[in-house]
Amino acid sequence: MAARGVNIRIENLSHRYSSKSPVTFDRVNIAAEPGESLVIIGRSGCGKSTLLHIVAGLLPPTNGTLLLDNVQVRAPSSRWVMMFQAPHLFPWMTVTRNVGIGLHFAGWPKKEMQERVAEAIRLVNLEDYANSNVQDLSGGQQQRVALARSLVMEPELLLLDEPFSALDAFTRTALQRDVRSIAKQLGINLMMVTHDIDEAVLMADRALVMAGSPGRIVHDLPVDLDDPREREDPLVQSTRAHLMQIFQDAAKPSPIRRNAAEATTRLVGIT
Repeated sequence: MAARGVNIRIENLSHRYSSKSPVTFDRVNIAAEPGESLVIIGRSGCGKSTLLHIVAGLLPPTNGTLLLDNVQVRAPSSRWVMMFQAPHLFPWMTVTRNVGIGLHFAGWPKKEMQERVAEAIRLVNLEDYANSNVQDLSGGQQQRVALARSLVMEPELLLLDEPFSALDAFTRTALQRDVRSIAKQLGINLMMVTHDIDEAVLMADRALVMAGSPGRIVHDLPVDLDDPREREDPLVQSTRAHLMQIFQDAAKPSPIRRNAAEATTRLVGIT
């Protein structure tokens, strides 16, 4: 399966859902080279999922520039695909039909489609279930089907919107390891959002901490660890502790916001 990564350039990106709504995130700047894995970590409500939807071309930004290989993103494309928290499969179809549905609607020749679908299913270790209906599979297996459906398009960028959050710890760890391994094997980019510190350390080449309201990227931490990564590894644990401290510091109110809040409290007390 042929694939390659993409240059990502996000410059001063901001978003609000309407002129009357608050700014979701403001002046976000991100750059990534082909093959890099970025994990954006932040608390709920900081705008990280909205940012991912904009990168996917599902939402327009309010301001700023988003370039993939120097081409402005204006709509969804087969060059970048997204995995969501739910796999969104067709339960009455087999694994093979689910994986190949995009190629089918794109009018691919049957033989080429079969070859690419079989290779994608092999990559996610589901060969023994190729003819099973997805409704008979476990949650982890269904997410592997969703991953194969994404990979069969040979994307340059795989976007992950917390797709492992509903899985048990064992299955989640296996998928984290396999998705990162497949991305490195194919040379494609990953961009993932999560609020899970362990997931960020296990998946990322760089962990971007997003905080505030509106959300901003407040720290960019290189995660320079060998693969495969194991939670029990002292270097993994050390990196986790470092990222946790950054994450906790980012959640603290700035002196300006804190002083404003204290002043407001005093005024309310006076009145």
